[in-house]
Amino acid sequence: MTEFWDWAVASYERPGVAEACLRLQDAHGQCVPLLLWAAWSGETQVSVAAEAAARARSWLEVIEPLRAVRRRLKTPVSRDDENARLPLRERVKATELAAEQALMTGLEAMTPGRTAGRPVLPALLTVSAAWGGRVPVEGLARLADLLQESV
Repeated sequence: MTEFWDWAVASYERPGVAEACLRLQDAHGQCVPLLLWAAWSGETQVSVAAEAAARARSWLEVIEPLRAVRRRLKTPVSRDDENARLPLRERVKATELAAEQALMTGLEAMTPGRTAGRPVLPALLTVSAAWGGRVPVEGLARLADLLQESV
């Protein structure tokens, strides 16, 4: 495990963080591992954020199909398939998590030094802008408030 991974898992378990992250992901197309990396690293350099976003985009080509399959397996595929479907869903979930961890390990490797104690929101805004699309300022501010105590 990595320092960033351990921090991200602990932070994600904090009250409200998972919900805020999933809202940013599902409603605004944001990349949760990238946002968590921005909060953890405090990175606000546009060039570094763009490089991190490109790395995340590459990994999402693997992660998103796995996520779609995992979500699809929440409901029955056919009648009486619980014994086959639920264990398969858990294996897909583990693979999805391993892919996210690989992405996060790569993001940590490109972080020269963590700048703990910095305000989280500027880093979230920078990486969200690098990600592209509309920057969901309100959702990022909510996430920043939830994460600020853990950085």
